[in-house]
Parts: sequence; C-alpha cells; structure tokens
Amino acid sequence: MFASALARNTTGASSNAYRQIGVETAASTATPHQLVLMLFDGFRDAVAQARGALAAGRIDDKGQAIGRALRIIDEGLRAGLNLESGGTIAADLQSLYTYIMLRLTHANIRNDDAALAECVSLLEPVRTAWVAIGRQAEAH
Repeated sequence: MFASALARNTTGASSNAYRQIGVETAASTATPHQLVLMLFDGFRDAVAQARGALAAGRIDDKGQAIGRALRIIDEGLRAGLNLESGGTIAADLQSLYTYIMLRLTHANIRNDDAALAECVSLLEPVRTAWVAIGRQAEAH
C-alpha cells in the first residue's frame, strides 16, 4: 500500500521536475512575446488542472492549481502592464485581470467549475489576439 503511494508521488514529482526544466529551458531562449504566450498557456494549463482536480474531488490539488493560475495573472500578466504608456488597452487588461482573479478566488472558495470555465473563456480572446500579433510581427 505504501509502496504504491510512494511510486505515484515519485512519478508525479519526476514529471513535474521534467516539466519545470522544460519551461525553464524554453523561457531562457524565448522572446518577450513568447514569454507572454507561455504565461497564457500556463494559465490555461493551471485552470485545466484545477478543473480536473475539482471533478476528481482532489481539493488540495484544485487549490494549488488555482494558486498557480492566480500567480500567473497577478505576478505575470498584470504586473507586466505599463499603465503609463499602455493607455486604454492596458487599463482594460488590468480590469480584466482583476476580475479574473476575483472569479478564480470565488471558484476556489465555492468549488465552482463554471467560474473556472469563465476565466478561461475571458482570457482566450486576449491570447488569440496575442498569437495574431506575433504572427504579424514575424511576417514583417
């Protein structure tokens, strides 16, 4: 019984270690544009993990995944905004990110899968626009 639990934890830890190394390697060679895209993708991944954990009744895992999603929004996307030179777009993004953070907190407290889905759907148009900007910049 204990051996199988240990094996699961070791396998998960190894998987997370390999994933972390991959992220660090990608981040070290990424352009600023690619780094922001990595934040968007990391957010989607964290929310997907939270939704899976919620559905499986793994409340601790759900909370950890939502915590990662919150940090990505707050410390990554929101912290990177330049409100002085970003104008209306930066202010609108700050409002969106603040709302998403509120909805993530609500989802965590209430175990609300619909709120998690809403967060992804709110951020997806921003991610899509960011991808399009990258393609356009590469073409010129």
